[in-house]
Amino acid sequence: MLLNCDMGESFGAWKMGDDEAVMPVIDMASIACGFHAGDPHVMQHTVRLAAAHQVRIGAHPSYPDLAGFGRRSMQFSDDDLAAIVHYQIGALEAICAANACQLTYVKPHGALYNDMQTNPQLFSTILTVIDQCNQHRQQPLQLLTLARIDRQWQQQQAAKYGIPLLFEAFADRRYEADGQLRQRKYPDAVLHDADAILQQAGQLARGEAICASDGSALALQADTLCVHGDNPQSVAVVKAIRDYLNSMAQGHA
Repeated sequence: MLLNCDMGESFGAWKMGDDEAVMPVIDMASIACGFHAGDPHVMQHTVRLAAAHQVRIGAHPSYPDLAGFGRRSMQFSDDDLAAIVHYQIGALEAICAANACQLTYVKPHGALYNDMQTNPQLFSTILTVIDQCNQHRQQPLQLLTLARIDRQWQQQQAAKYGIPLLFEAFADRRYEADGQLRQRKYPDAVLHDADAILQQAGQLARGEAICASDGSALALQADTLCVHGDNPQSVAVVKAIRDYLNSMAQGHA
């Protein structure tokens, strides 16, 4: 089970997250591209940090919503949204190229990520952008999306473009019974207790069912586990999850 983390979310004088502490213990860094967080300097610093720790680099594009941290749904035509996403991927890819690094995947952020889980046309628009990027690449960009119960329609759409999908689950998020993430308007949408986060991470890594918001058992198949390092406690949890996964790999968990 690979660990991925949303990174590079500082902006100007505002610092968010402890990327230096988290980067050594993750496998994949989804780097903000300036539309919900991040700026050119932060993007470059985060790319260099990922390269130093041999962490895979992904673009983390969003709706143009700095004030709302990309968590508000916005309406655009397909062409306009494609341009918005293409712009962000291109910016990060240019910074990667300038630092002899490779962009390997795309993970939409926030409301854009959530909206594409229930809107096949929006999902198709994201695939179209990635397909256009892949026309000039030797290794195709992958799309990171939510590990779902009903993933077949996403797999079918991605197959039309030849785009590999990576399915992720969240260590610190509550799920609805249908496999969707619980909306952040609910107080229990985010898990804050370290033991609860570690328990859910372990269940997901072992392929066991987790407890959904209504108390039912929810089984998800995931390729990667999303973790967050927003504060000292969460950084400690990420390190504990890494230690657990290493223990599993060695056959001791």
